[in-house]
Amino acid sequence: MALPPGLIIFDCDGVLVDSEPLSMRVLLETIAEAGAVIDVAQGYESFLGRSLASTTDTLRDDYGVDLGSDALDRMRERLYALFRRELQPVPGVAETLAGLALPFCVASSSQPERIRLSLDVTGLRPFFGDHIFSASMVTHGKPAPDLFLHAAREMRIAPARCIVIEDSPAGVDAAKRAGMPVFAFTGGSHAQAPAHRRFIESLGPDRVFERMADLPELLRGWAEK
Repeated sequence: MALPPGLIIFDCDGVLVDSEPLSMRVLLETIAEAGAVIDVAQGYESFLGRSLASTTDTLRDDYGVDLGSDALDRMRERLYALFRRELQPVPGVAETLAGLALPFCVASSSQPERIRLSLDVTGLRPFFGDHIFSASMVTHGKPAPDLFLHAAREMRIAPARCIVIEDSPAGVDAAKRAGMPVFAFTGGSHAQAPAHRRFIESLGPDRVFERMADLPELLRGWAEK
């Protein structure tokens, strides 16, 4: 029998904010400038949901691309400028957050300043206050469970009573390894391809949903199991 939920842990990119296409555009441009060409589908397969440290490791080990600090700084500046111009919240997320009865936080592979910028630009920052956790706070980013376990400790909720809302394979894997139920969200603009949904479903999340407005009802159903 499932334990009653005590905390909702939201990923940020692709769950709260519709940022993944913007992020992937800038990342692939930066990689191309470093001398490698990776198409969008391969980019999502290799990098979606992963921390910057994990991404740079994969680029070095699998693609022979070493992004130095200057390239990363330029990429960050480009991305933040793009976010300020174009970033939008996931449809319905503000109304959903306003109506949640359970405590919630955000745990993202992004750097803290990027998370704060994303939430500020989209008007979501007041919902979270200081309950913002980044992969930079732990030794290993997703798909390791460290970040979700860190968030649970800081929020003083047992892992089995947390429910993670994720959009990426790495995030679903991390939640399962943390011993947390995970609801896979497929409503981001990057997640519309049927192949993406099939792959997410193959990982065995506890629920799959594509409308953020459906989350409260899913949580009620889980609590009544």
